[in-house]
Amino acid sequence: MVVDAANVIGSVPDGWWRDRRGAAERLRDRLAVLSGTGLPDRPGVPGWATRPPLDLVMVVEGAARGVEPVAGVAVEDAPGSGDDHIVAVTAAAREEGRPCLVVTADRGLRARVEALGAQTTGPRTVRPNGPSADDSWTDG
Repeated sequence: MVVDAANVIGSVPDGWWRDRRGAAERLRDRLAVLSGTGLPDRPGVPGWATRPPLDLVMVVEGAARGVEPVAGVAVEDAPGSGDDHIVAVTAAAREEGRPCLVVTADRGLRARVEALGAQTTGPRTVRPNGPSADDSWTDG
């Protein structure tokens, strides 16, 4: 699974722009939980993605670069365009014959990765159901 961090983070106007790196770290930590549990069984999520462990790659760009990986989540710094790097990561996975789910709401990016045989789903798939002490996102 490949996560468009900028798109997922930007989908919730919670002040992420004041601390882009911190927002990326919170997303990474949320993804680490999902790596061990699988994604929620909901429309748009392939069955294989609901069964742990998940192989997760979070692609970051701009001020979010430099976020460290954690168990269950590889973090890749896009050297230029985040979308171009997501396409490259997706292409590599598909060339190896692995299924790939890309998490983004970006229509142009969705079309590019779907042309490679990847499936796509929106940011709500990886958002928590409600706020907690360390995560102000909602599933709205």
